[in-house]
Amino acid sequence: MTMGMITTSIATIPTITTATSMLMTTNEPVAACDLAEREAAALYRLMTWLSPAFPVGGFSYSSGIEWAVEAGDITDVATLADWLDAMLADGSGFCDATFLVHAYRAAEAGEDASLSEIAELASAFVPSRERQLETTSQGRAFVEISRAAWDAEGLDAMVAACRTPLVYPVAVGVVAAMHGVPLAPTLHAFLHALVSNWISAASRLVPLGQTDSQRVLVKLELAVAATAHRALKAALDDLGSATFRADLASLRHETQYTRLFRS
Repeated sequence: MTMGMITTSIATIPTITTATSMLMTTNEPVAACDLAEREAAALYRLMTWLSPAFPVGGFSYSSGIEWAVEAGDITDVATLADWLDAMLADGSGFCDATFLVHAYRAAEAGEDASLSEIAELASAFVPSRERQLETTSQGRAFVEISRAAWDAEGLDAMVAACRTPLVYPVAVGVVAAMHGVPLAPTLHAFLHALVSNWISAASRLVPLGQTDSQRVLVKLELAVAATAHRALKAALDDLGSATFRADLASLRHETQYTRLFRS
């Protein structure tokens, strides 16, 4: 092949710049590309924020499950699944999900006074001192680390508007709203992470094997979806908890003699 032929061949290959210019001559491909990039960025951030590797310290809390195991309430896959299903549907799972939804919407709308009231109510709903430590510590870490890693216009002002330390679900809702991450996937990801952390704690306490832990997660798939669906439609007046045994577990854990977890 002669040098002239090589030159001609290279000249016929469109550069990235040329291809980009060609793409930008119509609105539809650009809009689709922008949408795909926004969706990818949102998914990436959700996967990062709610990953077990995100350093909010979730591994050190059991939400009272440690006491429930010692008391004999949780002994195997079936009893763990029943316990967590109740916590999701009738306890802290539903309440946290509802607070996340309302915090997200208040932050998205720039309603700092409403957000402050939601944050205060969410803190008041926590049933024990250890659970208060659990949720506020994770909330504080979530805001600080996400803020250090990503810029989000308006986040500092929204956090400052709250007169009380942010509990974890409120922190997630505010950060997601300020980053423009859609509400529904944020809520589902949060509940999945919450349940996964409960299962992780139980797997070390019962103990459960890795396969059994995944079986519990599968059993709770519909419960997570149902809880998210309810929370998206719930008013603050719909909040309430009927998991007295789980609340008692979080209280009694404070005086439990041998403990692996902080709650």
